[in-house]
Amino acid sequence: MDFPTPLSQGIGMERAIILCDGYFGQSTGKTANGLVRYSKRYEIVGVIDHTKAGRDAGEVLDGTPNGIPIVASLDEAIRTSKPETLIVGVATFGGYIPKEFRATLREAIENGLNVVAGLHEYLNDDPEFVKLADAHGVRLIDVRKPRSIRDSKQFSDLSRKLPCLRIPVLGTDGAIGKRTAALLLTDALNEAGVPATFVATGQTGLLQGSTYGVPLDSIKADFMVGELEAEIVHAYDETRPKVIVVEGQGSISHPAYVCGTRAIIMASMPSAILMMHAPARKTRSFRRDVVAWPMPTIEQETEWLHFYTRNIRRIP
Repeated sequence: MDFPTPLSQGIGMERAIILCDGYFGQSTGKTANGLVRYSKRYEIVGVIDHTKAGRDAGEVLDGTPNGIPIVASLDEAIRTSKPETLIVGVATFGGYIPKEFRATLREAIENGLNVVAGLHEYLNDDPEFVKLADAHGVRLIDVRKPRSIRDSKQFSDLSRKLPCLRIPVLGTDGAIGKRTAALLLTDALNEAGVPATFVATGQTGLLQGSTYGVPLDSIKADFMVGELEAEIVHAYDETRPKVIVVEGQGSISHPAYVCGTRAIIMASMPSAILMMHAPARKTRSFRRDVVAWPMPTIEQETEWLHFYTRNIRRIP
């Protein structure tokens, strides 16, 4: 199934160029990859990656051209595509801003472009970028920044009582297609006449234009479940769907990215789970040069998920 494109034509949307230099089409470039495939918030007018300049972004990702050019530099993007915003399109280990991106970010601000990032290292915490943005009248937007502690919600056991199906899309590893599958499932259900609402849990889903969602891995542990639970309830209250599809994060058996899955399970109180698996993948998507952690089997992952969900329907 192809992603829907009616909202990808850019009518009334902000024109954006994605900075993904050296990473487009790789797992580190998954934010750019996701936006090129699906965006309801920005009209994607190009990708900056000098290693693939001159090619079509859709052709690089999926073998099918989609009219989004890959260019070598921001200067070329400004001349040919006239963007209003630059999006940092990488998801680096640790969530830092790559040092080699700083010059391009400065150039974007100096040319009057808003800059958007979904990293743990916030643009608005960088004195140089803040000073430049103030001088040039542009916005710095950090989509991975959670709400303040005083405004954050704690677990209240509300999702389990919702009169709709709640389906988190989980997986055996990170960067394995959970968000993509969740979006496709949501669209397929709606096209089939089954009202469904997508709830994002990561920066890419939020950047793609999800109405509902939280940057889960940026939220302090005490509030992760409560914040996502509150968003799921909010999504139900506003849209009254028959199905709520929740984007997964990491894996319940992942050595580094375990917390997201556990929080998603408790926040959504699943009616069912859709599992993503890459049979040919041997080691986890995490610092393979340092930690070659083996992939689980589907049976092993399922056993863990059954363990953590076994009592959900028994609670009065």
